[in-house]
Amino acid sequence: MLRPELPQNLARAVARVQRRRAAVDTAEPPAGRRRRLWELPPRALDMVLGIGLPHEALRRVARRVLRAEPRAHGHELHAGLVAECRRRGPMAEALQEALERQHAGAQRQAADAGTAEALAAWWQAQTASGELPGALWAVLSHPRCTETLQQRVLGEVQMLQFQAGQAARVELARFEALIDENAVLGRALAAAQQRCVQLGAEHERERAAWQAESAALRGRLAALAAPRPERSEAAAADAQRLARQAARIEVLERALAAAQQPAPPLRPAVPAAPEAGSTAPPLPLAVTTAPTLDQRNVLCVGGRTGIVPVYRRLVEASGGRFLHHDGGEEDKLGALDATLAAADLVICQAGCVSHNAYWRVKDHCKRTGKRCVFVETPSAAGLQRALAQIGG
Repeated sequence: MLRPELPQNLARAVARVQRRRAAVDTAEPPAGRRRRLWELPPRALDMVLGIGLPHEALRRVARRVLRAEPRAHGHELHAGLVAECRRRGPMAEALQEALERQHAGAQRQAADAGTAEALAAWWQAQTASGELPGALWAVLSHPRCTETLQQRVLGEVQMLQFQAGQAARVELARFEALIDENAVLGRALAAAQQRCVQLGAEHERERAAWQAESAALRGRLAALAAPRPERSEAAAADAQRLARQAARIEVLERALAAAQQPAPPLRPAVPAAPEAGSTAPPLPLAVTTAPTLDQRNVLCVGGRTGIVPVYRRLVEASGGRFLHHDGGEEDKLGALDATLAAADLVICQAGCVSHNAYWRVKDHCKRTGKRCVFVETPSAAGLQRALAQIGG
């Protein structure tokens, strides 16, 4: 009879032990003692393990207690640890030690609160400064934490979690938008870089073509500037021939002018002595009729090279100082302005000057009010008539 009843007695004994252990685990903590992790209600326990310790710290504790890598991850690991901490055991005690070590400073600060109101004020100050994990564990485990304060703390933490989740979703959406914008900008940058490479290659080809053309032009210029004996000799011969022809034309013109104009009843002027070695023909009789220029500077612009000495003697015989500029043919055109500035009277051989020199003479005389006579055909007779006009 005893043997069949033995298993039932053992079952009742085990049940009594379990009830006693449960009563011990769920009993209220003694007054003045901080609550342990397994003494917290399920909702508070869930929040403490979710906020009080990082996920990696939870895995380290589970690995140390189990002496193996836990198979669960994320929410599954969290739920399993919450279930283990509802009763006292190796896992609950290990997590209790981790929380005490992690938030020792917050617990020391909260220990100064002697009433529930002081503890609530300390909680508000900590949440305002962002110290939520340590403050949560210190308040929920504090001996002065009442049921009302506990529900208030858990409700505020839950609202903060909702707000954090909403902010995280907003930030995630913004991050995804930034990713899309970055992709668009990246494609635009790649296209711009490709265009820059193409423009750079095109610019390099144009620069090479310009350099080649410049080198070719420099070579042609050097070839044209190189002196050639045959050209120099031919130019010298042409110059001599032109000088002889100009001298002959001048002689004929003077003779024609002397024949056409009657000699005026004026006192003949004493001609200037010819220069030594000069081959210029003698002055015609018409020179004696030229007016007196009173040592004024007479600028003759243009004229044939061979009869420039004749121009000089005509001007000096009339009492003037002779100045000459070839009108841009041989002299530098830039020197014409300085010569015009030094002249008192100007005679321009319009048929033997460049277009640019013609307009420079005309513009200067118009601006300064100087007397200027334009001679169409360069000749000694034309110069005599011009001297008569400007000196009259």
